[in-house]
Amino acid sequence: MSSKADTPSTKPLSNSQRAFLALRDMIFAGDLAPGSDHLESELAEQLGVSRTPVREAALMLESQGLLELRPRKGVRILPVSPDDMAEIYDVLTELECLAARNAANKGYSQTDLDPLAKAIEDMEVAVAQNDLENWAEADDRFHRALVLLGDNSRAATIFDMMNDQVRRARTVTLFMRPLPVQSNEDHRQVFEAIKAGDIGTADAVHRAHRQNAKNMMLELLKKHRLRGV
Repeated sequence: MSSKADTPSTKPLSNSQRAFLALRDMIFAGDLAPGSDHLESELAEQLGVSRTPVREAALMLESQGLLELRPRKGVRILPVSPDDMAEIYDVLTELECLAARNAANKGYSQTDLDPLAKAIEDMEVAVAQNDLENWAEADDRFHRALVLLGDNSRAATIFDMMNDQVRRARTVTLFMRPLPVQSNEDHRQVFEAIKAGDIGTADAVHRAHRQNAKNMMLELLKKHRLRGV
């Protein structure tokens, strides 16, 4: 027989926590654009809270390098830095290659690999329809599923934090990039290597894929800055 003490309780989020999550999502979605300025009162009205939770949320977001608090001027959403993205891609490359090697070594069943297969199928459909937004969503699912198959909870936690920054950069650059036909082919090769238990190929193909993605992202971010958009 269990007691109430045995049952974990879920505390409701505070206004500051809700404001933090809402503002963070708006930054990553591009609703609060890089380089834009916002008054705390404006954000408070938009979120339906007072200015205090917004200020507390902004302090947390500032510590993550997403915005800058400016005395008497509100907040400025910081632009996506090519230098930051270079570091993030380096970390993600190692995390995901570790996941690819681990996944190839585990002898997963077809059912286990279904999330990868479905993401690849959706990416190929999206490319055929020239639908970059749906492609980006499926691409994100592929990378997330790959890391989960790596079966390393700490790597998955770091991935989630870093991947949010990649999503933010991709919001800026998605429609500047060429159609990702080669990216889809890379994903399929990684999938087939994991399915076959080929650890070396899974690592090598995914490493090259991430390096190419990094180079493209940095080039696009630099072009974006030069255009001043």
